[in-house]
Amino acid sequence: MKAWLLKDFGLDNLQLGETATPTPKAGELLVKVGAVSLNFRDKAIVDGIYEPHRVPKPLIPVSDAAGTVVAVGEGVSRFAVGDRVNSHLYSRWLDGMPASDEPDYCFGSPLPGGLAEFMIIHEDSAVRAPDDMTDEEASTLPIAALTAWYSLVDYGQIEPGQMVLVQGTGGVSIFAAQIAMALGAKVIITSSRDDNLDAVIKLGAMAGVNYRKTPDWAAEVLKLTDGKGVDLLLEVAGGEGVNASVQATKVGGKIAQIGFLTGQTTALNLMPLIFRQTTLRGIAVAPRSSFDRMNAFLDTHHIRPVIDHVYAFEQAREAYEHLARGPFGKVVIKVS
Repeated sequence: MKAWLLKDFGLDNLQLGETATPTPKAGELLVKVGAVSLNFRDKAIVDGIYEPHRVPKPLIPVSDAAGTVVAVGEGVSRFAVGDRVNSHLYSRWLDGMPASDEPDYCFGSPLPGGLAEFMIIHEDSAVRAPDDMTDEEASTLPIAALTAWYSLVDYGQIEPGQMVLVQGTGGVSIFAAQIAMALGAKVIITSSRDDNLDAVIKLGAMAGVNYRKTPDWAAEVLKLTDGKGVDLLLEVAGGEGVNASVQATKVGGKIAQIGFLTGQTTALNLMPLIFRQTTLRGIAVAPRSSFDRMNAFLDTHHIRPVIDHVYAFEQAREAYEHLARGPFGKVVIKVS
């Protein structure tokens, strides 16, 4: 089969080639990949800054895929040939809290990912793709949508009328805004681009803050919330900005630490965290059970992914470059 192979770190070392088509073992599905979507994790893996010690070489990258089952291994009962399925990043995390070794069983590193004509997904890990979504749309769900859902529902327990701040306008952020609004929450979004802020406000967000024009964006958020701060803040930037996120969150509020776009380390000022009694929790996607509940919610509320651009399979590098520039919503690669 044709596959993109990461032979060493760096985008120049991501090369289109051929490798053996896998054969499904007991309990496994062979999926003909229709489309994949890119997350910052995928870029960080190629760049060598995301747990490089776990990355085998060569590696078929990209965790998030949607496609059709074309063969099944012995004993498979949850799915049949012809079913459309999604991959699920943490392939063994099915319910409850994660085990300590979940990172050992992630698609796109260390397990082979979906940037190939076919991939293997265990039936227990696979999720039925929404019937009303194309493969391109469904491919955006496994990390971006599910991370947003888990942050808002399982962790944040957001209720109608509460305030949510979402950083940025990438894949997780746009899904978070859409889901939060469907839950009845009021959404504030931050971005460095006024056109992106305007676009999210058109989707229904309450307000936007340009953090380049307003460096003290936390103070602006306090003004927008009558000095109280937001109930939940979805933190995708990381780095030193986490301190501003604490200031922008209400007393007793929650921060979902999702990303590390501006840095994997921070000098956290503990006194505001303590006095404001802020809960700061790392979020690494969610179990499969949450994925199943989310898909039902997306269907009920007619939420569709916002896709910035769909690239051809041969344009995978261009897709990564687009991701690095900062898309509005998701970057997708059509495989077949």
